[in-house]
Amino acid sequence: MINRVLAGTAACLALLSGTAAAHAEPIKGAPELTHNELYKAAKLPKVSCKLSKGTSSASTRKYVTKLVGCLNTAWKPAIKDFKPVEVTFKGTSDKRSCSTGMDLSGSMSEICATTISVRLADDWIKAKDDLKVFTSIVRTWSGVVTGQTGIGEAWWSLENGAVESVMDEHNRRYYLQIDCFAGVSAKSVGRVVKDWKPVIKVPDFWKNRFHGTTANRLSWIKKGYESGRPGACNTWTAAASKVA
Repeated sequence: MINRVLAGTAACLALLSGTAAAHAEPIKGAPELTHNELYKAAKLPKVSCKLSKGTSSASTRKYVTKLVGCLNTAWKPAIKDFKPVEVTFKGTSDKRSCSTGMDLSGSMSEICATTISVRLADDWIKAKDDLKVFTSIVRTWSGVVTGQTGIGEAWWSLENGAVESVMDEHNRRYYLQIDCFAGVSAKSVGRVVKDWKPVIKVPDFWKNRFHGTTANRLSWIKKGYESGRPGACNTWTAAASKVA
């Protein structure tokens, strides 16, 4: 097996349980990916989550904390043995990413051990809208979902035969599922989104080349949003063209 050296994901393994292995596409022998219990869950409940970011550090912290709380409530019924996740905030001088080891100057959210760690900088705090902070938090939250359901570890354990194109496709399946789960989250907390293009253009704090095509990203995030069900996000059984 060739390890997936993907910054921003290794730290989430502390949230993971279960193992699986698979071979080249199509995905076989990995039921935690293709037939995960999560896919049987009902549509996520509507959660009252009135968010107001403001343009101060305090108001942005309050925004993030409330959003994470809403996501805990939204996903609890869908995930067996769900463990609520807390959010921690880095000090202003702490620029080190726990998952990449790099120093970063802007805002970011990532999974560190069993918490969502957030660094707030002016790019989120001073922004008049909440597009970047909302997108980052729900995208990071998708890692909580894959962590607590065994999907993340099963993906990490996939065999790829040392073929780069196979590994790339596995990674795209994973990150397109991350997009789809973000759409499910947005639906549950009552986020109204009419145009998803600005959402998928919000960059990760590290350069990720495995997102997939714009058309496929839009397709999966819309599918998650429109259905509101985790089961709509099974990228592992989708045709290769859907995860290009």
